[in-house]
Amino acid sequence: MGHPYKNLNRSAFWKSGVVEASPSEMFHIHHPKWSIPAGWKIATAGSCFAQHISHHLRIRGFSVLDMEPPPAGLPSDQHQRFGYSMYSARYGNIYTIRQLLQLVQEVAGTRPPSHWIWERDGRFFDALRPGVEPNGFVSSDEAQVHRSAHLEALRRMFTEMDLFVFTLGLTEAWSHSQSGTIFPTVPGSIAGHFVESEYTFHNATFQECISDFETLRSVLSALRGSRGEPHFLLTVSPVPLTASASGDHVLKATTHSKAILRAVAGQLANQHPHIDYFPSYEIVTNPATRGAFYAANLRSVRPEGVQVVMNTFFHHYPGSSEVDFSASQPRGTDDETTCEEALLEAFGP
Repeated sequence: MGHPYKNLNRSAFWKSGVVEASPSEMFHIHHPKWSIPAGWKIATAGSCFAQHISHHLRIRGFSVLDMEPPPAGLPSDQHQRFGYSMYSARYGNIYTIRQLLQLVQEVAGTRPPSHWIWERDGRFFDALRPGVEPNGFVSSDEAQVHRSAHLEALRRMFTEMDLFVFTLGLTEAWSHSQSGTIFPTVPGSIAGHFVESEYTFHNATFQECISDFETLRSVLSALRGSRGEPHFLLTVSPVPLTASASGDHVLKATTHSKAILRAVAGQLANQHPHIDYFPSYEIVTNPATRGAFYAANLRSVRPEGVQVVMNTFFHHYPGSSEVDFSASQPRGTDDETTCEEALLEAFGP
């Protein structure tokens, strides 16, 4: 007697799709909606793991935008420290959908953030990207000048890009209570001073994430005019939370956050033909790896894990470069990426 499961592909069954499959060759896990043409201009952003994607896209010869390249006099080993060459612009890590929405709204002029300049030891920091100027600015006026130039670069990026690769990292965030301005890190960790009455912890729900992304699409479309919406390729970071302010055990909080983000990415991909989801999260967290893709701290993704993710990615999106990816230099673990959230480790027991 026939039934729907009788003729399914091997990848539809746990035994053949996971237990008997090599976790290092996960090519069957993804079925892309569309290819990435050689001429597409790609913008990248997201949480720390997204730095690997941006790095390897460039290696493979994709047209990855770099709207704020490093100055000629800055040594290459200092680029990452000052926020250069990490993504398509110098915004640092963007951990949440609401943080990205806020940035797009700021560029569009629909919701300028407030309370975004922090002070530490007489220096001034752009609180919306506090890590890109590790020594801060000499004045708030200088910070404003640099931010204005940053926003103009972003306007060009949002207008020119054909594909936006965005890695969702967190649902937890801190905001200015009165204005709602979202920050990439808690005040007081890099700069600024934490005052309980001024800042609010927020853990975004599934509905809020969906709503924020739909608003983001609308604002981007208006900003781009006749170009319409870009394509989006969403991923979810496999890196667990360093710490959680939710009141839950960090393992429970991590599972909660990643479950929401994975569901959000899947829902958006299911609803919109120009949005797709790439399963880097599943590749790294696959039980068949027995944890081998994580470093000893059980957070950082080992080079072998990054390699498998990117091999799978380029199997489906080969690009136009003749570079031998297997011979390219790996970026290393997430300990070698710039990650403000990881600084919270210093406050632990």
